[in-house]
Amino acid sequence: MSAGRPEGHTRREALALLGGGVIWALGGCGPEPRPGSTLLRSLVDPDGDALLESGPGVSLQDRRELGGGGRPERVLGRIAQISDVHVRDAQSPARVPFLDRVGTRLGSAFRPHELLTSQLLAATVASVNGWRGADAVLVSGDLIDSAQRNELDWALALLGGGTAVPDSGAAGYEGVQAPSNPDPLYYRPDVDAPRYPGLLNRALRPVRSRGLKAPWWPVLGNHDVLVQGELAASPAITAVATGDRLITSPNAEIARLAGGGSLNRGQVEALLQGGLPGDALPVSPDPRRTHLTAEEAVARLVGAASGSPATRDGRLDYSFGVGSELQIVVLDLVQREAGSGGIVTPSTLSFLADALDATSGRHIIVTSHQPLDATAGAEAVFALLDSDPRVIAVVAGHTHRNRIEARGSGAGGYWHITTASIVDFPQQWRALRVVATSGGGVAIETWMVDHAGRPNDGNDLAGIGRDLAFLDPQGGRPAHAAGPRRARNVRLHLPRRPRRPPRRQPRLPAPSAPSRPPAFGAGDTLD
Repeated sequence: MSAGRPEGHTRREALALLGGGVIWALGGCGPEPRPGSTLLRSLVDPDGDALLESGPGVSLQDRRELGGGGRPERVLGRIAQISDVHVRDAQSPARVPFLDRVGTRLGSAFRPHELLTSQLLAATVASVNGWRGADAVLVSGDLIDSAQRNELDWALALLGGGTAVPDSGAAGYEGVQAPSNPDPLYYRPDVDAPRYPGLLNRALRPVRSRGLKAPWWPVLGNHDVLVQGELAASPAITAVATGDRLITSPNAEIARLAGGGSLNRGQVEALLQGGLPGDALPVSPDPRRTHLTAEEAVARLVGAASGSPATRDGRLDYSFGVGSELQIVVLDLVQREAGSGGIVTPSTLSFLADALDATSGRHIIVTSHQPLDATAGAEAVFALLDSDPRVIAVVAGHTHRNRIEARGSGAGGYWHITTASIVDFPQQWRALRVVATSGGGVAIETWMVDHAGRPNDGNDLAGIGRDLAFLDPQGGRPAHAAGPRRARNVRLHLPRRPRRPPRRQPRLPAPSAPSRPPAFGAGDTLD
C-alpha cells in the first residue's frame, strides 16, 4: 500500500462512516498533478470504489433559453466566485455536531473533514490564483462558520496572504474526533476508516497562503454574523463558546425541541440558564472564540478586502465596476437577529434602485449570498431587475449546490446562478467570463474549478478534506450538490438589447424585518 494513501480498516468501520458504502485503500504510483479547471480535467469515481481519480474534461454546453447565440468574440470581464467556505473552529464549545442525532432537519451539523476548512481555503486561493486572467474574486458569503472572532482571523489571513494557526484552547486537539471518544456518531481519523493517523494534530499546524492576487470583494452570509448561521450572539451563547464544556450528546429536552423544528432564541436562552445541558467533553477555555456582532464582522470584511467595498445603513450593499462594460451590484440579505433565510430590507431595496440608476452603458450582475428566489421580500427586487435590460445574471451561494435557471422577463431576462460550496463536495469554485458574441449579444461562460488539493494523497491535507467530503453521507455523494452538467460548464447566451436604464415603475416597498425572531429548525439549514 502506498504511504500516501489512507490506511484501510475493518468493513464494519467503513460502513459506519459511509452509510452503507465500502471503501478500499488502493496503492498508487505517486501523486497526480494538482486539480484545476474542469474544462481540462475532472475528478470522478467511475468504478464506485469511493476513490476520486482523474477523468476527462467537460466542455462548455450552449444554453439559449433566453435567445441569443453566436461565437464568443471579446472578453468583457472575468470573475471567480468562492462560496460557503465555512472556516470553522471545530474545537469550539459553541459547535452543535450532536444535532445530527435528531435527523437532517437542520442540515449537516458534523462533517468528517471539519478540522480541515482552513486548508481548504488555502488550496482554493492557490487554485484561483492559477486563473491569471481573473479581474475580481467574489467571496459570496459564509466565509466562516459561526461568527467567531478567531474564525474570521484565520480566514482573512489566508485571503490576504499570511499564516493561520487553526487551533484554539490549549495546544493540541480537544474535541469529538479524538480516538478516545467511543461515540459512533463521529468519525475519528486515527481509528476509523479511512484511517489517517496523526491527522488531528497535523490539521492544527500553521496554514500558509500567498493570498488572492486579484482584488476580492465580500458578500455577507448568515454564518458570518449569526452563531451557527441561525442566532445573533448573546452573553449566554458567547459564554458557552469561550467556556470549558463541549456538548457531545444533547439532553432529552434539546433533542425534543430540535427534532420538532421549534428551537428559537427564547428556548436556547432558557436551556442555557442552568448551564450547558447534556453529556460534554472538558475543553480548554479560549477568549478568542468570542462572537462578533454584525457591525464588527462587516467592518472587518470591509477593512480587509483588497477590493473597495462599502456599507450603506450598516449593511454590506455596494457596487463596483469590472473593466469598462460590466458592473457588479452586491446585496446584503442577511437577517441580523435570527434565521438563515434572506430578507430584503427597505434600505437594500433603495440601494439597489439607486445602484441601477447610477449605472449606464454597462451589463449588470447582481450578487447576494442567499438566492433571491428563496428570500423574503424578493418580489420587489425582481420587479426592478425584470424591467432592466442591462441585467444579465443574479449570482448566489448558500444552498451548497450548483443550479442555473433562465428567468424570462419583459426586458429580455437573465440567468439565475447558484454555486456549490467549498466546505462540501464537490468543493469547487465557479469561473465566470462575460463575452461579447458575434450575434451582437453577450454570453456568460461559466465552469467549475477544483481547489489545489490532490485526491488520495495522505500528505495533502486539502486533498484529504475533499476525499472525506466525498464520503460524507450528508454532504458528499448522496447530496448530488455538483448538479447536472447544465448547472456547471455552460455558455449562457443573451440576445442583443439596449444598455440604458429603463423607465422606472414606482418603487415597491420591501417588508420590514420580523418583529420577533422566528423559530429556526423546520425548513432552515445550518449551511
